[in-house]
Amino acid sequence: MAKVGIFGAGWVGLVTGACFAELGHEVVIRDVVPEKIESLRGGEVPFHEEDVAALLERNRKRLTFTLDVGDVAGCELLFVCVDTPPTYSGDADLSRVWTVVDELPELSGHPILVMKSTVPVGTGDKVRQGLDARGLSHVGYVSNPEFLAEGNAVRDFLHPDRIVVGAFESDDGEAVVSLYASLDAPIVRCDVNSAEMIKLAANAFLMTRISFINEIANVCEATGADVVKVAEGIGLDHRLGPHFLRAGIGYGGSCFPKDSLALKQLASNSGYHFQLLSAVIEVNELQKKRVVGKLKRHLGSLNGKKVALLGLAFKPNTDDMREAPSIVVASRLLAEGAEVRGWDPVADGRALPRGVELAPTPLEAVRGADAAVIVTEWPELKDLARPEVRDAMANPLIVDGRNLLDPVAVRAAGFVYEGIGRPTSPTDVLPETPERDPELET
Repeated sequence: MAKVGIFGAGWVGLVTGACFAELGHEVVIRDVVPEKIESLRGGEVPFHEEDVAALLERNRKRLTFTLDVGDVAGCELLFVCVDTPPTYSGDADLSRVWTVVDELPELSGHPILVMKSTVPVGTGDKVRQGLDARGLSHVGYVSNPEFLAEGNAVRDFLHPDRIVVGAFESDDGEAVVSLYASLDAPIVRCDVNSAEMIKLAANAFLMTRISFINEIANVCEATGADVVKVAEGIGLDHRLGPHFLRAGIGYGGSCFPKDSLALKQLASNSGYHFQLLSAVIEVNELQKKRVVGKLKRHLGSLNGKKVALLGLAFKPNTDDMREAPSIVVASRLLAEGAEVRGWDPVADGRALPRGVELAPTPLEAVRGADAAVIVTEWPELKDLARPEVRDAMANPLIVDGRNLLDPVAVRAAGFVYEGIGRPTSPTDVLPETPERDPELET
């Protein structure tokens, strides 16, 4: 068993630390935010991620949380798990990575700095030079990118599809591989640049699949085809598979948006125009706004209309609202003059634009609404088409932005249903209603 140091007590850092502790390693997690470290020492997890709290509690004796960088000095492997957000130019902001390098304490023996953070290709070469310039040539360097999906991060770590290890020196790579010895997964050994590119390329391809099926969904709407059946037929092809072929209102989160911009900018900085990735990004941005068009087609002007956004986080089983489609949809609705009410079981909604009212339950969110929009496919919404929901709404219109519901069942329950890339029934047109007088409403 090894002694592992983690720089960064954010989502990647905590998941990585908790899982390494679960594998039996001794883990020291260092962060620079006192409140965060104090909360972790008290057993509080600063985000919603299934199983993380349980792992931290179960492995408390193997976990240390600290503000003191000197506490990681005795660790054999030092994992960099800090944020690399996009800059205004689209490049990755590596300031936190360089802070880690600059703040490394005196290190004896042959410790290894391991990059978990997502970084542009070529970062490893620069960090290697930076270590040498600091007189830390005895410190090894390895790229070991993470492939964790929010909401399933612990499962992804403990049951990975693959483990990628890119190293300048093969012995350093093998030292990192040994940390995962108890896991049954293919090991991809490669150079540092290739490991960095694998991470960016994997995310870019997943984003491409999402934007591709959303484009197919838009064509399905124009031709009367059903994208759900189309995706089923595509997904059964063993060369393609079913993953990331669910049409919806676009991807969000902390990884895909920033990684797509970083790869696009990396290509541009290298003199190459990445046309396909540029189209993927454009399709995703347009997809988020199509919901507003669907609402206007049914309701006409949205000025004064009440719209409920059901689900605010960018995906279920997380409270992460970074680049969430709900933010774009809410902003567009407010700009159209609509009254917007939102609901989510775990996300607090603080990232939403000012003017969005939050409701404690889906039923309260839709009360008096002219339309309900499913933005996040939370399990709690699978039975949305209930009589009490229909009766609570001013107009029984559901725009299913994730194709979560069965259109036939929803229509049979008395709702007007609009999905993504699914045929719209001729009867799915709300009757014209006169403008409501706010003075007469309670």
